Amino acid sequence: MASNRIKYTVDADETGLRLDKFLHDHLPEHSRTYHQKLIDNRYVTVNGQFVKPSYKISKDETVQIELPEAEATTIEPENIPLSIVYEDHDLIVIDKPAGLVVHPGAGIRSGTLVNALLYHCQDLSGVGGRLRPGIVHRLDKNTSGLLVAAKNDKAHLQLSHQLSLRTMTRKYQALVWFLLDPPKGLIETHLARSKKDRTTFTVAEQGKKAVTSYEVRKYLRFLSLLDVQLGTGRTHQIRIHLNYIQHPVFGDPEYHGRNKQIRQLKHPADRLLAQHLLSLMPRQALHAVELSFIHPSVSTEMNFKSPLPADFQQLLNELEVHGTS
Repeated sequence: MASNRIKYTVDADETGLRLDKFLHDHLPEHSRTYHQKLIDNRYVTVNGQFVKPSYKISKDETVQIELPEAEATTIEPENIPLSIVYEDHDLIVIDKPAGLVVHPGAGIRSGTLVNALLYHCQDLSGVGGRLRPGIVHRLDKNTSGLLVAAKNDKAHLQLSHQLSLRTMTRKYQALVWFLLDPPKGLIETHLARSKKDRTTFTVAEQGKKAVTSYEVRKYLRFLSLLDVQLGTGRTHQIRIHLNYIQHPVFGDPEYHGRNKQIRQLKHPADRLLAQHLLSLMPRQALHAVELSFIHPSVSTEMNFKSPLPADFQQLLNELEVHGTS
């Protein structure tokens, strides 16, 4: 017996999508293979009929999903300290420190945010599966800031729906190399896993659509402090997009944000300062500063803000001492 039912009405711009792709767009916390299995095992109907994963959907059709009972988690709870911004019976908002992996994966079974949440909450939703209970969206290991986790399946599904509709707002601050001009813009590409390094991603025509907007908050010597907002939530999206426009996130070891950029600085004093700042920041200078969504039970808007962490703030303090550009 299925424990959760969710319905979607197909929008005009979704006409022609494969059913499995449609499901993955609306519930991205699951793999496309998972959605194909749901369809094959008759947990999904279109206008009340069972169809194949390759079925092409049409405007105004009703897609209904009967989510099966979640499998018991194989992850052990761990007493890892959490910075809890907000918590109730439906959800918990965490201010994640840099260095904390969000959920277990290949070669990682402990020391993650999920391990900590299982210890603290004991009642996370099962929609995310055995390795990602409660996880609605993620932050990279070395990106700090706000994220929300769900304590029950109803809350998880509603928050995921807001994520897919882009009504959940996620704002970041990023310190990037060089003086970004124009000071405001929109980056739209498609992203896919890199063929050279399977742990990273790259801009690719055959990938998934990714949308990021940015605005310069302040110019600091040879760096720019940005306000960044996600339109979509692809893995490493902000880091890839800023590198793509040749302004990589300062300190980013995977996407050209470290020593490679120093040679482009003309003045010896700037090169010395850049080396000093990189010694203070072994990670990417990227922080999730604001998170907004509609509460899944009481339908009120929830808004949370997080101050910059100490390492990020130290960079800005050092730059202020040495003068803005």
